[in-house]
Amino acid sequence: MRIHHATPPLTPTDEPGAVRQPRVVVALHEGFYGTASGTGFSNRAFLTALTRLLPAGRLSVIAPHVPETAGAHDRRWTDEVEQMLRRAGAEVVTLPEIQAPPDSVHGSVQLCDLAGEAAVRIADRASRCLLIGLDVPFLGLAPYTSPTMDLLLVPRSTAALTRPRDLPRIRWERDALRTATARGARIGAISTHMRGHLAVSCTVPRASIVSIPNGLIPEEMTRPASLPPLPSNARAGFLLAMGRAVPTKGFEDLLEALHVLKERGIRVPHLVLTAVTSEDRERPTAYQEDLAATIRAYGLDATLITRFTPAVRAWLHSPALRAVVVPSREEPFGRIPLEAFAAGASPVVATTAGGLAQTVVEGETGFTAAPRDSRSLASAIHRALTALPRERDRLRQAGTALVRSHHDYEASIASVMGRIAPWALAPAPTAEDRSR
Repeated sequence: MRIHHATPPLTPTDEPGAVRQPRVVVALHEGFYGTASGTGFSNRAFLTALTRLLPAGRLSVIAPHVPETAGAHDRRWTDEVEQMLRRAGAEVVTLPEIQAPPDSVHGSVQLCDLAGEAAVRIADRASRCLLIGLDVPFLGLAPYTSPTMDLLLVPRSTAALTRPRDLPRIRWERDALRTATARGARIGAISTHMRGHLAVSCTVPRASIVSIPNGLIPEEMTRPASLPPLPSNARAGFLLAMGRAVPTKGFEDLLEALHVLKERGIRVPHLVLTAVTSEDRERPTAYQEDLAATIRAYGLDATLITRFTPAVRAWLHSPALRAVVVPSREEPFGRIPLEAFAAGASPVVATTAGGLAQTVVEGETGFTAAPRDSRSLASAIHRALTALPRERDRLRQAGTALVRSHHDYEASIASVMGRIAPWALAPAPTAEDRSR
């Protein structure tokens, strides 16, 4: 296995006679080299929070290599993450790129084997170690823990939610969670919805679940210095919907809803639909092609974007934005409404699927629709587009207040670290302390 250190190869704990320090080791698959989904943004925010909370030199990050030629690699994103970790004195361990898809059982097993072995080597030179597995590919880390290691797993979704027919994957995830909790691991719940799902559908003991409500860090609440140019047809006003190009995001339901409004003779602004994949592909996926075909068949005024760039989210700050639509059929948390609230984008239209119901409340922070119900979604979009300016302002203020009061991600992470690993946050002893 190739190991690359962003900091010099010789760390303080390697020096002769050095006092062993505690370590926090984070294994993540998405969010180091780039992202095409909310998972990557959340993982990067998690790392950012840890660089502020932990004393310098205590953080180690394990991530599989993503070559610069891959579609999932974002050079600017990678540079920013590496610089941040370098300033924090963090160690970076790069795993070899695996050939199997990370969301397959075989791919996850490979990732856990490689990351687990790397974590054991780091723990061997630490006084104590907390191993954090961010998201589903790392649920199988428990067999690598030792008596000096604590384990925290943070699943941002599960196959039971997003791929209910993939029985081998569902079994692997449940078995991995069962093994982890039997060894004393904590399982992080990113929302009230996920807490219930983990306890009921995944049979995770409630005593093993810790709340880590997802949210935003300060950098994600600031206006970008510039906005990327909009598609020409969107400049007079547009709706924005974005997410991974998968059926659970409900983009077909959105197109059906716009067709319903068109049939009723209701004019709707141009739709910017960012249904993306991070895969290195020359052609759109079959799902993206189906979306394009539906747009053509219904004669909708829409632009379909199939390749992701983080700059797309800057459109949340555009004065031409008329509404943000989140048509998900299933959503463990739902980050886009928070990003919209932080950007002052209003109104937000969302289904009540999963975690979305916690943040988008009808008439309070936005407008809601039933999942998988295009007519319900059409009515919600119509309510949003006909809202009076004072109502839009009220929704905007309520959304901003919700983000700042309940979804400070750094505060959530600090709280759980204080409960499960207070020793990791404690300042390193000075030379004077050690001589006493």
